[in-house]
Amino acid sequence: MKQRKLGHTDISVSELCLGTMTWGEQNTEAEAWAQLDLATAEGVNFIDAAEMYPVPPRPETQGLTEQYLGNWLAARGGRERLVIATKVVGPGDSLGHIRNGPRLTAAQVRHACDASLRRLQTDYIDLYQVHWPDRNTNFFGRLGYDHDPAEDATPIEETLGALAELVQAGKVRHIGLSNETPWGVMEYLRLAESHNWPRPVAIQNPYNLLNRSFEVGLAEVACREQVGLLAYSPLAFGALSGKYLHGMKPEGARLTLFSRFSRYTGEHSDAAIQAYVELARAHGLSPVHMALAYVTSRGFLTSNIIGATSVAQLRENLDSTRVVLTDEVLTEIEQLHQIYTYPCP
Repeated sequence: MKQRKLGHTDISVSELCLGTMTWGEQNTEAEAWAQLDLATAEGVNFIDAAEMYPVPPRPETQGLTEQYLGNWLAARGGRERLVIATKVVGPGDSLGHIRNGPRLTAAQVRHACDASLRRLQTDYIDLYQVHWPDRNTNFFGRLGYDHDPAEDATPIEETLGALAELVQAGKVRHIGLSNETPWGVMEYLRLAESHNWPRPVAIQNPYNLLNRSFEVGLAEVACREQVGLLAYSPLAFGALSGKYLHGMKPEGARLTLFSRFSRYTGEHSDAAIQAYVELARAHGLSPVHMALAYVTSRGFLTSNIIGATSVAQLRENLDSTRVVLTDEVLTEIEQLHQIYTYPCP
């Protein structure tokens, strides 16, 4: 599998990254290990987790994903050959079970990192990411922006200072962002330069055929500042496979089990999904392969985060690296994008 540099670092990561947010909810520990065994055998060296996983977040399951990964690392060995990423969570509803309400204060960032290290059974994290901002801004599909200068937000300077301490202590090698805006990325970079603190080396945001909003603003930042995209939801929660079209609800599928995940379903998305599925099939392509290959082909991308609930799904996702989209397919994708522009931001 091809590899790409992680920002300005000397670390090379596989162009596909194994996402883990179903482990502990939809997947057992044995199933998580099977996914890890397959992915690493196929050349994946990049694993992405988070302290709040699995999703949906629940007190009974919080931390299981990191725990499963840590147990696998302890059993299989070879930690030095892998790039392990995880995240510290920001404030949000239904997260009171995490530190009595998570914030990105210095104390909470330090506490979260230590807890993740224990669950992962490692003494360092290769990429430690801020899961989402501790301020009122545009993420998780929010459109429009209402500025509140009096809001209760942890200053980015405090958060970044704590991350810098973790790097200095050797607990974290590099830092990253997630669900950030262009202003947020540039503010982290400005503060890093001002204080001689570590710079973010990646940004993990949603990016797929239904949501290409990253291209406006953030793509230029990613390229010029070497803060490449780690694309999550490249299949739009599996919707771009076409399996949910016409009201279908496959047994055991994420959008069947959890109605809260409505970002990529409904009348606003079905027409676009249908068009992309038909385009793929007209060219003899799997809709999954076309959707993933498109994301992986972007110049601002560092790694494409794939997730699966079965080994069969994971195998199909991994096989997308063998697909090279023709100029004709790419042109037709752009034509559809003109018709269905950001149907699911």
